[in-house]
Amino acid sequence: MEILHIENLTFTYPKTKKPAIENIDLSINSGEFTVICGQSGCGKTTLLKLLKKELAPAGEKSGRILYGGVLQEELPDKTSASEIGYVLQNPDSQIVTDKVWHELAFGLENLGVPTEVIRRRVGEMASYFGIQDWFRKKTDELSGGQKQLLNLASVMVMQPRILILDEPTSRLDPIAATDFISTLQKLNRELGLTVIIAEHRLEEVFPIADKAVVMDGGRIIVQGAPREIGDKLSEINKEHPMFCGLPSAVRIYNALGIEDSCPLTVREGRAFLEKHFSPETELEMTTEYEHNETVAIEMKNVWFRYEKDLPDILRGTSFKVYSGEIYCILGGNGAGKTTALNVISGLDKAYRGKIIINGKQIKDYKGNSLYRNLLALLPQEPQTVFIKDSVREDLLDMLEILEIPKAEREKKIDDTAQKLGITELLDKHPFDLSGGEQQKCAIAKILMSEPKILLLDEPTKGLDAFSKLNLRKLLRGLKQAGMTIIMVTHDVEFAGETSDRCALFFDGEILSADIPERFFSENNFYTTAANRMARGLWKYAVTCGQVVEKCRKAKEK
Repeated sequence: MEILHIENLTFTYPKTKKPAIENIDLSINSGEFTVICGQSGCGKTTLLKLLKKELAPAGEKSGRILYGGVLQEELPDKTSASEIGYVLQNPDSQIVTDKVWHELAFGLENLGVPTEVIRRRVGEMASYFGIQDWFRKKTDELSGGQKQLLNLASVMVMQPRILILDEPTSRLDPIAATDFISTLQKLNRELGLTVIIAEHRLEEVFPIADKAVVMDGGRIIVQGAPREIGDKLSEINKEHPMFCGLPSAVRIYNALGIEDSCPLTVREGRAFLEKHFSPETELEMTTEYEHNETVAIEMKNVWFRYEKDLPDILRGTSFKVYSGEIYCILGGNGAGKTTALNVISGLDKAYRGKIIINGKQIKDYKGNSLYRNLLALLPQEPQTVFIKDSVREDLLDMLEILEIPKAEREKKIDDTAQKLGITELLDKHPFDLSGGEQQKCAIAKILMSEPKILLLDEPTKGLDAFSKLNLRKLLRGLKQAGMTIIMVTHDVEFAGETSDRCALFFDGEILSADIPERFFSENNFYTTAANRMARGLWKYAVTCGQVVEKCRKAKEK
């Protein structure tokens, strides 16, 4: 039975001419799991917010949205608040109270539910989501994964019929993201909950979805069963940017062009490869990592805690990053990765150990000398980078601070904007942009200072696969020009394809670092889907491109 009906929906933001979404027609059945995907800025978030009238943005709207056959405008506020749940992209943006138990009860209290019913529902939901161990904790003490799980539980306690989620895993590490998606699948299968999720990380959500919807330029260009999306997309454009965002199994299948059923999961992908290719004996990778002998950054036995009575976040952290290298740090939420970047950049001060940058201790850099064409940090929250009313003004402000001649400023902005694909965003307000667009513009502002050392904290957060491809090309180009890059990320695919070395951060220190092929081939969870599929055939194939290359060479034999 149809629960949500969208008919000829068009929406335009104030002071803009081009609609954010245009002529959207979509039908969602009760109990259906629908994934909405597309490039950053394609209109996914706008569409989702319009489905929840309390979150609907200001602007000009035409068309109809019907929930249970009732026009959205005529829907009672209480029905909309309780029956249409919404989980935001940023966990911190949704949490409104200071204690976990109060956060769970907050929605029910606002709906006027009796106290005894609230207590029963909160207890049931805390048990279901495994929140008992941190039920009485402060919300600001939770990890990113716990916060997102709390947001989900806080919505579910109101017993919604539809659950809408906007890129809920973008800030989660691979293990937490998998657990979160598994929870959504459980809610969908066991409770018959209708789930609508916008997501860039399709590896886990695509196989469990009943329907996939692909958006481009504010329109729906393809919709249908996930297994059919690749073929339908090919009929429109065989080189559509969305192809590089599909699950690894689908990408490998499309690239090889073998007549067979399209695999979706790692298990299906492995069966597909084993069916068409035979295992090969691979030599161990004994090649030594070649690098510049100059050390750009070194941490020596660094210890750091935020307050005297709190536990240490960095516990004797030691590692070296060589000049002109892309060094990628992975690890769980709350492991200390961001703290390490903040200590390297001088934002936080270690109480023991040494931080050496370009052969000089960080304490010896006086004034702003560390940040003058030497080191720059992209923070985890791109919004914190912007202070002006348009992206262009922000970039001009940065160039003025750096005392770049006026005659050179516009050309510098245009060149950087073209590289990052943000030319059309320059005259927009930074806070009117999508998460992925904000991320690209924040990177542009950081690059204005032309640093020799670049620190990136979750640079792919909110980016679609095509934007990641452009970012990868940009970072490799900066590396070729001699820049040293340290990147913290949860995106194992991006790390495997971009970095020279990958390292695992755990228990306050770097455990190990190695080239991507060796690093990922020895891991079970912190590895790529492509490697999980190909491991029985080619142990050191880490990326989809490497798997396809191995398959083609095997065919030639």
